[in-house]
Amino acid sequence: MTDSLKNLKLVNKNAFQHDLIEWFSNEQRDLPWRKDKNPYKVWVSEIMLQQTRVDTVIPYFNRFIEQFPTINDLADAEEEKILKAWEGLGYYSRVRNLQSAVKEVKEKYGGKVPDTKEEISTLKGVGPYTAGAILSIAYGVPEPAVDGNVMRVISRILSIWEDIAKPSTRKTFETAIYELISHENPSYFNQALMELGALICTPTSPSCLLCPVREHCHAFHEGVENELPVKTKAKKQRQVQLAAVVIRESEKTVIHKRASSGLLANMWEFPTVEVTSPFMFDKSYVEALMMEELGIEVKLGQAVGKIEHVFSHLKWDIQVFDGVLKAPIKEDENLKMVSPEEIVEYPFPVPHQKIMKQFYNEE
Repeated sequence: MTDSLKNLKLVNKNAFQHDLIEWFSNEQRDLPWRKDKNPYKVWVSEIMLQQTRVDTVIPYFNRFIEQFPTINDLADAEEEKILKAWEGLGYYSRVRNLQSAVKEVKEKYGGKVPDTKEEISTLKGVGPYTAGAILSIAYGVPEPAVDGNVMRVISRILSIWEDIAKPSTRKTFETAIYELISHENPSYFNQALMELGALICTPTSPSCLLCPVREHCHAFHEGVENELPVKTKAKKQRQVQLAAVVIRESEKTVIHKRASSGLLANMWEFPTVEVTSPFMFDKSYVEALMMEELGIEVKLGQAVGKIEHVFSHLKWDIQVFDGVLKAPIKEDENLKMVSPEEIVEYPFPVPHQKIMKQFYNEE
């Protein structure tokens, strides 16, 4: 056992499990994916909850399950409908990987989510955390489900001073959970750790006096709960300058489909180009880029506003223009003219939803 886990042997595991699970039994939030232990629903919820707040996920989860109630429904759905259902949640590779994985479950496992670590871990987009969450919550398998919330809680309980930003540190926490997890009720144990991190053992100003496992917490007794976990800062986001053009013609609007790989793959947007020249938002420069990159011959009008959107690794600064076509576009699967009724059927990333809301509907 590593030096980081020296306090493990000092924890009364039975008492820790009891206090944690009893608290969760009494205080757990009423969340739609907790209504049954359906492994498909648990899976969908865990993918949605990655990098997204619970309150945001609830309506998305309900709509998604209503639209794709079973593995077969999701496996057979058109990608554009899935992206539309996911629209606004971001990190769209999550749902693409989810569909790829459920297709494999349908074909290889007859539509039943695998209940072993070896099998479930081979599915696309299912990492150690998601595998552990599904196995423990849906199937009662005592597997760790280590995410940021759990690392924060356990780093304080055991006074672990390893940097949780380093991928190698996860092993330390997985080892700790293997030692601490309840074999009688691993579902509630793992969910309780997640819930504790979300509600009580928060990143800043943890509510230690309300904590059901305060008596077991080394950080609390040492008075260092606000210093843990150790986490190095992420790299600074890269700034990207973009020009987007809302082109309306005869009550229709030009929309363009992004590339089939990379950021926001296969999402639709108002025609957009990255501007890197010293000319930046010079209209003739943007017009030339539109023609060169998208095949759209457009005359720019007014700059109607700016949109900022922050991703985990970069920040978009979008200058929005209106524009008119100088020549008809050649419509194909990636470039279309759509009516106001049609445009709402296409999946748009959040920055372009903002453009639609702020500028597209303005008269």
